[in-house]
Amino acid sequence: MKVLLLTPQLPYPPHQGTSLRNFHIIRGLAQACEVSLLSFLELGQSVAADRIGPLAELCERIETVPVPQRTTGKRLQQLLTTRRPDMAHRLYSPAFTARLRQLLQTADFDIVQIEGIELARYLPVVRQGSPRSKIVFDDHNAETELQRRNFLTDLRQPRRWVAAAYSAEQVRRLRKFERWVCQQADWVTAVSHPDQIHLEKLTNGKTPITVIPNSLDVPQFQLEEAEAIPSDIVFSGKMDYRPNVDAVLWFVAEVWPMVKKERPSTTFTIVGQKPHARLARLKAEPGITLTGWVDRVEPYLAGAKLFILPFRVGSGTRLKLIEAMAAGKAVVSTAVGAEGFPVMDGREIRLVEDGGGFGTAVLHLLNHPQERQRLGQAAQQFAQQYDWRVVVPKFLEIYEAVRQQNSP
Repeated sequence: MKVLLLTPQLPYPPHQGTSLRNFHIIRGLAQACEVSLLSFLELGQSVAADRIGPLAELCERIETVPVPQRTTGKRLQQLLTTRRPDMAHRLYSPAFTARLRQLLQTADFDIVQIEGIELARYLPVVRQGSPRSKIVFDDHNAETELQRRNFLTDLRQPRRWVAAAYSAEQVRRLRKFERWVCQQADWVTAVSHPDQIHLEKLTNGKTPITVIPNSLDVPQFQLEEAEAIPSDIVFSGKMDYRPNVDAVLWFVAEVWPMVKKERPSTTFTIVGQKPHARLARLKAEPGITLTGWVDRVEPYLAGAKLFILPFRVGSGTRLKLIEAMAAGKAVVSTAVGAEGFPVMDGREIRLVEDGGGFGTAVLHLLNHPQERQRLGQAAQQFAQQYDWRVVVPKFLEIYEAVRQQNSP
């Protein structure tokens, strides 16, 4: 079976949610399919053999075009002169369109898989260029619901009302756009059951939607103690991503003072590339470290006493949760942070909502190493079901089903 994947950035090295999901999808599909890749190339990324060796070994063909650059003025113009959501413009590129058309002319793909809503505008190009190909849309987030939650969060803070107004407009546009792409695809995959429910409401059941969770290489996160970088509390993620920024700022405002009062020497490490300007003030906070880009997150997870997910907004699932669990770490999370995973408070995770409860759970685990160990062992067992070797074959089942849709 010939499969073409369209990805928003080159999925190697796999350093954050989108690239991790896409790399492990390719890794699994390559066991049974001939995989080609068309991807945007971000600044600093390279297709040199010594930089993407593992990815090149998995793919029959890799094609890239530079990621388009948009000025603030261009974004404002698009907001005022079109009815599409901002995400529909973000990765629209004539160069990508041309390269996609060339690929469709030179190979007869059974499946074209679109990774994320930022690439959804290329769906008509696939339909026109290769009518026989079946289109699978892998929706990494229920984007309309994510933007709705951003709106409700910002609405509670007067200084964020401009952002709330922007989100309200994006919700209206995204609802129409996300419904359109889901209905135009032959099959849709979602990362969680809550996302599946949101998308089914949008599409009125017109397109099959299957849950395929994020996956990872579980053994990769089980490091020797000598490789660990110690810290009491760790959070990881792309730190210019709005839900991550909100989560860290909420934790520092509502929970950190309580923790520091009881344990003044506590350390908190925020691991992730491109820290947003809103986080700059944290550099002056005693005990807090912003790492910026790191080569590997695994040593920081291995050295953590506990991992936190203090999310108030977001959709989809947080792959960082399963990474921490695979590393055998005790985790404290809000319900939003653990959304989409069948976890239970006290069984393999601690689930709390308000700042006081979050702080109490963090302090209890920092002060009770045996309880941390118990939760960490349960978490590590839970993570086994999200190994890529278990998860990715579900895509092959969808490919077979979608190919049978119009068969006599």
